[in-house]
Amino acid sequence: VQLQASGGGVVQAGDSLRLSCAASGSIVWFDIMGWYRQAPGKQRELVATARSGGSTNYASSVKGRFTISRDNSKNTVSLEMNSLKPEDTGVYYCYGADPLLQYWGQGTQVTVSS
Repeated sequence: VQLQASGGGVVQAGDSLRLSCAASGSIVWFDIMGWYRQAPGKQRELVATARSGGSTNYASSVKGRFTISRDNSKNTVSLEMNSLKPEDTGVYYCYGADPLLQYWGQGTQVTVSS
């Protein structure tokens, strides 16, 4: 399964963006789908995850501003990002994990200017 992320761009602080991740195969067996990000000079960090049972998890820095949604019928996972801040700048990676393997998308750049 390959993951293809899209939707990044350059926005101003306070704007919104929606990231999408399309899987080339079924994600119904994926325990976790989610998004990570990596800012320049920093380690990759968890942004949000959506489990197969429906539960979601968010980094404290994005809670209340970002919403992850997963659609197993369309093999997609999306990240709605509102009230963006300059510190949200980074490369956003789509992530998926089934019981055997982990999968990473190629990343999409999000730049938030102040």
